[in-house]
Amino acid sequence: MTTTSSNSPASHGHGLLEDIERIDHLRLGRRRALAWLGSVGGGALLAGCGGGGSPSSSSSGSGSGTVTPTPTPSSSATPTPSPGSTAACTVPASETNGPYPGDGTNSSAGITSNALTSLGVVRSDIRSSFVGSSTTVATGVETRLTLTLVDANNGCTPLQGYAVYIWQCDKDGAYSLYNLPTESYLRGVQVTDANGQVTFTTVFPGCYSGRWPHIHFEVFSSQTNATSGRYAVLISQFAMPQAQCAEVYATSAYQASVSAYNRVSLASDGIFADNTAAQMAVMTLTMAGSVTDGYTATSTIGIAT
Repeated sequence: MTTTSSNSPASHGHGLLEDIERIDHLRLGRRRALAWLGSVGGGALLAGCGGGGSPSSSSSGSGSGTVTPTPTPSSSATPTPSPGSTAACTVPASETNGPYPGDGTNSSAGITSNALTSLGVVRSDIRSSFVGSSTTVATGVETRLTLTLVDANNGCTPLQGYAVYIWQCDKDGAYSLYNLPTESYLRGVQVTDANGQVTFTTVFPGCYSGRWPHIHFEVFSSQTNATSGRYAVLISQFAMPQAQCAEVYATSAYQASVSAYNRVSLASDGIFADNTAAQMAVMTLTMAGSVTDGYTATSTIGIAT
């Protein structure tokens, strides 16, 4: 794929087209899965899944000398939640990881195609670059994101020791390791504590053409499995709340995102538009705070164990 160092939303090249191709792939996979399940009477199993299978793309060692190790997975397949999981721990819909994951499943002209194997990726504050020589810090409205992982098949009990990888665009709508190939900011991994929680310090993401403002995430059953994106038990995205989007994009720092934001809505977003109300309730972050003091954001994520 062609990359550019420009941080303008218009510089995303074919990013949206790649998202659309992945959406089509997911929907085709869902239709095939439904047809197969219908033939064996297993349709009820899919009711609690909240989405299709995880997309995959070609792996490439395009980083500068970075070697992607092959981990030993603790599980070989993504489990299916039991029907009737409570609303308190809804499993989010599975979504495309997009063309920018930097998790070893994509080819990229960035300094590495797998940030998960890089020293320093396990961190709480993800605002600085950490791969290569750059230490650039992404600017924007500070956002402290706390996620709680719970077992959707076991009374919503906290899941300890799971790894969560998040990545997002910067305030201008550009991604590190893609539009900004020498930067690696706004990417990081945390491991859940005894309460099933991880906390990241980041910035409110920008908006680019065709997509509602969002944050990507992948969940792994262990930090060991997080060394390769191929062992995720969940790949999904968080939508930013409309009220906070309106506040943030009214500031001068986010002017590069205003035009794209004014042309999109959750209803028109090709990723979020076909999700259920319950799925969108857990996939839309709950936020408090202000552009001056920064925001806190939370979500409780059900995981099918």
